Amino acid sequence: MDVADIHIRQLTPADAALYRSIRLAGLEQNPEAFGSSFQAEFSRPLAWFFDRLSTSQVFGAFSGTDIMGVAGLAVRQGEKEAHKGLLWGMYVRPAARGTGVARRLVEAVIDFARGRVELIQLSVVSDNERARRLYARLGFVEYGIEKNSLKQGGKYYDEILMAKELASAVERDGVCVPDAGAELYSNGSSMSIEFASPSAG
Repeated sequence: MDVADIHIRQLTPADAALYRSIRLAGLEQNPEAFGSSFQAEFSRPLAWFFDRLSTSQVFGAFSGTDIMGVAGLAVRQGEKEAHKGLLWGMYVRPAARGTGVARRLVEAVIDFARGRVELIQLSVVSDNERARRLYARLGFVEYGIEKNSLKQGGKYYDEILMAKELASAVERDGVCVPDAGAELYSNGSSMSIEFASPSAG
């Protein structure tokens, strides 16, 4: 796969079927990386994925008409000055790993987040060294570990917590308020562990 042929764009509700296909592929291929399951989301109607793309910011990597990877950004809803975003739902198909697709997806999320949030957080399964190296190269710093964060097939997985500051010290001390329309996808629950345990490529 030629990385020059890959283009990144924000998904729209019209991409619901494509998003469903890659979301289910991620849940099936790497169930340990997500806070959901293939069974739970396979049973959801296409309208559920349509609604998610109507209320969230999800970016896709495309090769022609094929979707090769996805990553989302979430900002807590209902906060007066939401200053933290979460990178979530990151997944790259095996055929596209090692081509720079994951890097371009994360860069798209970072670019979108600038001016909307001051900090991006994520969590990644501790033994996913490839993803941890990618995030570190893009400026994310490890700040903690959540022991036994995920349980899949009777096995527990620890998650590394990482963050990247987008605002300078001057901006943090001055006026750096997200756009009024910057509230993004939130399922109404507390922020889940699903936000980013990618299979990076």
